[in-house]
Amino acid sequence: MGAIVAFTDPGDLAEESFSNMSDLEDQQLHLETEIGSEHCFEDIVGKSRAIQMVLEQVAIVAPTDSTVLLHGETGTGKELIARAIHKLSSRRERSYVRMNCAAIPSGLLESELFGHEKGAFTGALIQRKGRFELADGGSLFLDEIGDISLELQPKLLRAIQEQEFERLGSSRTIQVNVRLIAATHRDLRAMIREEKFREDLFYRFNVFPIEIPPLRERREDIPLLVNYFVLKVAGRMRRQIKSIPKRAMEVLTNCPWKGNIRELANFIERAVILTRGEELEVPITELATRSETNVAIGTASTFRQAESSLIMCALRAASGRIAGKGGAAERLGLKRTTLQNKIRRLGISKTSYGY
Repeated sequence: MGAIVAFTDPGDLAEESFSNMSDLEDQQLHLETEIGSEHCFEDIVGKSRAIQMVLEQVAIVAPTDSTVLLHGETGTGKELIARAIHKLSSRRERSYVRMNCAAIPSGLLESELFGHEKGAFTGALIQRKGRFELADGGSLFLDEIGDISLELQPKLLRAIQEQEFERLGSSRTIQVNVRLIAATHRDLRAMIREEKFREDLFYRFNVFPIEIPPLRERREDIPLLVNYFVLKVAGRMRRQIKSIPKRAMEVLTNCPWKGNIRELANFIERAVILTRGEELEVPITELATRSETNVAIGTASTFRQAESSLIMCALRAASGRIAGKGGAAERLGLKRTTLQNKIRRLGISKTSYGY
């Protein structure tokens, strides 16, 4: 079992031996060997203890019809966990319907949830089913429930508790059989104290809470996720990327990733776009800037080590050349004089990067 967040078929990933690669071990991390079936759980990839605990909870609650509340920072993959719960449930053959409550104007949210009759309001030209009705017999995933207005919360409470509701413009009660999975990045208990969220609705959602850990608490999963996203994006773009510089992977692993897996995925896609050869070209100066400006990365000495590693990685890739086309300065996006000053300040010698 293991970490989040990506759909993959590990059976399609070739296994590759490292027996003839001793000269490359310090520079390359080959992709296919990093992802194996032992790190998969219902299409979720990873191996950290933090995500294993989440997946153990998923395995426990999925076969039931109990309501699940997923809590975690944005970009942690809450929807993938919701899909895994649905796929492992007895409702897997029925509808999985999702709705992001933050993405719909509050005035339209009631209609989106419960549907409306023709003529119920201006612009209601036809009868329309809501998400509850569409999910009948299956699962309904409500994302960002902390954005639901106080006015609508009593109606949502009734729909969850009684499994019944009326469409807008109708007095006919519709009964459904829906399994609720909800998610939020907000602190709902604090919202209750501020009278922005109903306490009784919170307890209806909070039957089985699952906390999704941020990426910074699952750093050992980052290499697996990097490899997965490289394979996925490179395949889509029909690129042949066979390796990732080891030191670049170290920096990727130590980045704070405030946007969590979503941010990591977008960054890797950008790196694949920039790559012209078979080795992933990571825009490491951007990573160094993130590390420098974010205290979450660690102490000043940690950043000094990361910066030094980035520069030595660029020097190795440039065969020791600082200036000129393809030189370390160009690879790092720095002026030649700026890079030379950094090399002197950090005490980087030719022998330290193998030249």
